[in-house]
Formats: sequence, C-alpha cells, structure tokens
Amino acid sequence: MTLRRTAKAVEARKGADPSTSWTAELLSRGPERCAEKFGEEAIEAIVEAVRGDRDALVREAADVLYHLLVMLAARDVTLAEVEAELARRAGTSGIEEKAGRG
Repeated sequence: MTLRRTAKAVEARKGADPSTSWTAELLSRGPERCAEKFGEEAIEAIVEAVRGDRDALVREAADVLYHLLVMLAARDVTLAEVEAELARRAGTSGIEEKAGRG
C-alpha cells in the first residue's frame, strides 16, 4: 500500500540531514512545526473541496496524508497504531463511538 510505503519513508528520514530531505527538515523543526504544516495543508484541502476543483483536491489530499504521517512520526505514533484504532472502531457507528469517548 502506498500509504504504508510513505510512512516507512518518513520513518527512515528521522534523524537524516535536513539539507537532504524535506521530511528530515520538517522533523528537525519539531512536532509543533509538523503539526502546523499539517494544519496548513488541511486548510488548503478544505479550500479546494469548497472550490470544487477535483484535481486540486486530489493533490491537496495527498499533501494532507503525507503531512499527517510526518506529524505522527514527530510524536512517535505509527501508521499501524492508527490502523489498529480504525480496526477497533469498525462496525461501530460514529455516533456510538463518539458518545463512548467521555
């Protein structure tokens, strides 16, 4: 799966020379900057969804997923952990799941 491959590439760039990799540069700036960049990309995706530009939305969605993986890596959260949480929720309505968080 492309998302898993991307997550592995992000993980591999932890500690790499920031001058050689955008991922390494983001990670070197710390979790806060990674989160900020994720937020910026999410807003760009929202804008394209509202505009209705399908191709631009696809590009921005890819940026969102990549920056989500970087943000997770910055806090040592793996894609496997997120997948496990999604699997745990499978078969549960979103309304029930949200109500059970309290």
